[in-house]
Amino acid sequence: MPRETPSEAIQCRPLEVLVGDRGIERAIKHLKRKMASEGILRELKRRRHYMKPSVKRRKKESEAARRRRKRQRMDQM
Repeated sequence: MPRETPSEAIQCRPLEVLVGDRGIERAIKHLKRKMASEGILRELKRRRHYMKPSVKRRKKESEAARRRRKRQRMDQM
């Protein structure tokens, strides 16, 4: 299995929100929505505190279960 270089492992692309006629408040709301959909907010919260490996493993399993449930809901629609 080939090793990934750091640039390939992390895909960094900036979030852009255009501020149009609707104003800055609307743009901030749109930015927050984009950040939530990209998972940036969840990642920030996760990195804020140290997590023991056992807790990290349980969290990872529960996140995988959450994604599975979400995928099942989307497939049923």
